Amino acid sequence: MAPIRGYPGPGGGQIGSVDPPTMWRATTVQACGLWPFAAGSGAPMTGVPLGQHIFTGATVCGDPLSWFTRARYISNPSLFMLGMPGLGKSTLVNRMLIGLSATGVVPLVLGDLKPDYADTVRALGGQVIPVGRGVGGINVLDPGAMGAAAARIGGEAGQVLMAETHGRVLNMVAALITIVRGRPMDDHEQSVLSAALHHLRERTAPGRAPLLPDLLAVLSEGPDRVRAVTLDRGEDTRYRDAVDPLHRSLLGILDGPLGGTFASETSTRIDPGAPAVCIDISRIGEADTQLTAAAMLAAWSDGLGTVAASHALADAGLTPRRWFFTVLDELWRPLRSASGIVDRIDALTRLNRSLGLGDAKITHTLKDAEALGTDADRAKARGFVERAGMVVCAGLPRAEMQELGRVVGLSQREIDLVSSWSSPPGWGAGGEHEEPPGRGRFLIKVGGRPGIPIKVAITDTERELHNTNTRWTPNEQVPEPEPESRWSA
Repeated sequence: MAPIRGYPGPGGGQIGSVDPPTMWRATTVQACGLWPFAAGSGAPMTGVPLGQHIFTGATVCGDPLSWFTRARYISNPSLFMLGMPGLGKSTLVNRMLIGLSATGVVPLVLGDLKPDYADTVRALGGQVIPVGRGVGGINVLDPGAMGAAAARIGGEAGQVLMAETHGRVLNMVAALITIVRGRPMDDHEQSVLSAALHHLRERTAPGRAPLLPDLLAVLSEGPDRVRAVTLDRGEDTRYRDAVDPLHRSLLGILDGPLGGTFASETSTRIDPGAPAVCIDISRIGEADTQLTAAAMLAAWSDGLGTVAASHALADAGLTPRRWFFTVLDELWRPLRSASGIVDRIDALTRLNRSLGLGDAKITHTLKDAEALGTDADRAKARGFVERAGMVVCAGLPRAEMQELGRVVGLSQREIDLVSSWSSPPGWGAGGEHEEPPGRGRFLIKVGGRPGIPIKVAITDTERELHNTNTRWTPNEQVPEPEPESRWSA
């Protein structure tokens, strides 16, 4: 005979099984009166609350900045996230963005494609900047916040920052040319471009940013400073042979698939004092791959320049120190836009840890890197994963997990677990909705440590702010036809 189970006393009685008590998590100060009825946990508690450990139920907290600055779990404040579409990758990063903003960190979403983060940034009181044909543009020659900071700082420190500004502008123009050509620039062309930008900056009136048409005018005029790096030796034919390919590529930027997005003044500059910033490029068509990649790179360059300017002003004692968290979503789209673009992304995002910048890069699989054209580009793209302090995996096929395991070190049990999350949902009886088994489940890997499997349950507020399927949400409920009309002959 089975033992009697249940609760004695009024209202009690026998029961087949007793529900486990509700688990709570608190500090020793908050829950000191409950001792010794407590259990410790090995789950990390530093950073943004992410979710619960799948096996223990313990709360798991973490984000790249907190794990780098406070917990010191990682040596590089960066996160790389992989996973199949629709499993909640951007939702998890959105939670980190909200939590970090509450601690004073400034989120920067540099190229929001859907958009996934614009509503969240608005709710945080931040700045949303639209970019695209007819809605807004970016002047890639504008020194932006870095130029303003250099002028404000002055002296030797200001000159150093202005030199860095020149390098950032040079890299951005070279990136646009790489996208238009489909291949990297030649080395001598970069020298010509650098000399032309120096000449243009010196002759431009203070308070006015030069434009790409102004750069074309400098190449047409052929000043001595530009001619000197072409080795024309006084022959106009040699000069034209040296600069004409560059000239044609710049014309292609202005009149080609990139349109006028980069030909005029910046429509809205990033506010250095904003609590959050989102550059919304969702109005660019899905088929405009070149314009999408160019807009993302321009947004990254402008945003990271704002970060550098903020820290330069803080170093000079002119403004308080601020930390930043950048989100680089859908990384596969700029990676595939042109050969050599990986170099530009690497140059724009490889920042020193002392700059107070954390970043999250999001893509689908490692095959996004395998699709690149050259072995060098594939190796550099894989380096994004290898250098990341945190690697977060949503559901991925087994073959992809085994490939990832050779990069970050995954056990067979971890491979089996994450692979099971990539399974499709059941059909559901009566057409009822069933979520994929892997939605909201992630494995966090840090170096050689065992992975931390978590499940994220979002709040109603997060669900309203971060609906990634807005186009599939009906405006009103359409009534179903009556049964007789459905079956009438």
